[in-house]
Amino acid sequence: MKKGNINVSVENIFPLIKKFLYSDHEIFLRELISNATDATLKLNHIASIGKEKIDVGSPIIEVKVDKKGKKLHIIDQGIGMTADEIEKYINEVAFSGAEEFLEKYKDSAKDSGIIGHFGLGFYSAFMVAKKVEIISKSYKNKSSAHWTCDGSPNYTLEKGNKKNRGTEIILHIDKDSKEFLEENKISELLIKYNKFMPIPIKFGTKEESLPLEKDAKEGDKPKTKTVDNIINNVNPAWTKQPKDLKDEDYKSFYRELYPMQFEEPLFNIHLNVDYPFNLTGILYFPKLTNDVNVQKDKIQLYQNQVFVTDNVEGIVPEFLTLLRGVIDSPDIPLNVSRSYLQADGAVKKISAYITRKVADKLSNLFKKDRKGFEQKWNDIKIVIEYGMLSEEKFFEKSEKFALYPSVDDNFYTYEELYNKIKAKQTDKDDNLVILYASDKQTQHSYIENAKNRGYEVLLLDSPIVSHLIQKLETSKEKIQFARVDSDHIDNLINKDENKVSKLSDDQRKELEEIVKNVINDEKFIIKLEPLDSKENPFIITNPEFMRRMKEMQQSGGGGMFGSGSMPDMFNLVINTNSELISQIINTKTRKKQERLISQSLDLAKLSHGLLSGEELTKFIKRSYDIIK
Repeated sequence: MKKGNINVSVENIFPLIKKFLYSDHEIFLRELISNATDATLKLNHIASIGKEKIDVGSPIIEVKVDKKGKKLHIIDQGIGMTADEIEKYINEVAFSGAEEFLEKYKDSAKDSGIIGHFGLGFYSAFMVAKKVEIISKSYKNKSSAHWTCDGSPNYTLEKGNKKNRGTEIILHIDKDSKEFLEENKISELLIKYNKFMPIPIKFGTKEESLPLEKDAKEGDKPKTKTVDNIINNVNPAWTKQPKDLKDEDYKSFYRELYPMQFEEPLFNIHLNVDYPFNLTGILYFPKLTNDVNVQKDKIQLYQNQVFVTDNVEGIVPEFLTLLRGVIDSPDIPLNVSRSYLQADGAVKKISAYITRKVADKLSNLFKKDRKGFEQKWNDIKIVIEYGMLSEEKFFEKSEKFALYPSVDDNFYTYEELYNKIKAKQTDKDDNLVILYASDKQTQHSYIENAKNRGYEVLLLDSPIVSHLIQKLETSKEKIQFARVDSDHIDNLINKDENKVSKLSDDQRKELEEIVKNVINDEKFIIKLEPLDSKENPFIITNPEFMRRMKEMQQSGGGGMFGSGSMPDMFNLVINTNSELISQIINTKTRKKQERLISQSLDLAKLSHGLLSGEELTKFIKRSYDIIK
């Protein structure tokens, strides 16, 4: 038996490992299984190149809980270690066996899938164990070695009694980590971190039903047999070539990733690149609501099939974090615990690639099946609009597939829309005015007014549409967006037509004064306009600029105006050519004037969705009194 001190450059490194090295204690199991996976992949690789004769068999990794003995076992059938290798790789902290292996076999091992270069991973065991044992037998050595350490720099190394190739790690679980002796907890961790590892992982056994025999009678129950409970899928969909997968395979994998999702994804994007970096994965477009903040099931980041995190900020452009799926790349730099991403040039290239790949996929879908794309638009528009706002290159590419739907369910690309409306919707200053509504029901009268003029009205109702409009107006020349209820339609697309008012200047002044006294509400700005006599006498509009700034504040942004503090402001347009307005002017009694103005204002409010509560109750009572 040999005794010694672990060679560390920092005194009392174990307390540091236990407290600070890893963000979460539970990842010890991920690290140990990753080591076991590496050991198995190394063996497979050496056997595959044919330099040594090795009977690999069908190696598995086994995890066992010994609740009574307060121990957790991780057993592999991999390459194993000699006593000298344990000395080298375990006692020399931060010297990685995987790194040396990759160097030795650098020409042939680059595509072997070895996780590698995390030399401190093994020591994460001491976060939950008061003592750790390693019993290992190398594939090329007859004798085995038995290493023991109690969490101090002191260790013992002696001859072991292991008969079979591979390594067994035994964790003597500390009293403050007894949760890791619960089978449910270990099962949970295995599914979380190791669900798609490339080597089968056994955790206990399960009963499997056998097919009924041919002569079985009705009501006979099938026999069962005890089989290994393999918790992982060693060949997940993203590790395969797209040509080898069908639509159902992608959907099946989606259900495997998100078993609590009952809606099918709209479509998927398969990522597969090996230069200038390695990256594979599958991204899914789910059905999204207008609530962009709710995102429970996220994109999962893997490294050589080892789960790392579902916080992919920095790797995936922000707008694509609304998607679901998997990204796997050995080229994403992680710290020693694999828990946090380190931003560098490689990450930026990966992010740009994913953006381009998504844009190309959307463009191809649009070309291939425009009708189907239009049908999916409401479910995917938030992602696309968010991308147009946040990623300039995506904005440029979006010209090919971003759609602008009308209130009549017609869909246009920007170029198609421009050509459709240019002739009619260009104002006197040669600006193209793009009319839109956010709600077909509440803005119905304004929409109809625009359509009666022969204008096209878009339906733009996403929560970030105000930001998008601002982006489009600053990116394109001589265009402006105007919501149909932001002013009278003749003012929205001003053709410089001379309009004559029936009222004299004195009558206009008198009318303005009367209305101000009756209404006495600061949120209304009174505007007298000589409109068509058939138009409503009172029209409420919501000024484009003020309303848009307020919406931008509410959805994040709005800049110089602070946050959420802007009051509601409306224009009250009074049609001076309306017969009712003439009647109000000519009415002799102030009481009747007030009644006519109040009733007209309430009707305008009702049309704009502004009448509620006490005001609505009074309006209803007044209306009944009028018709008595």
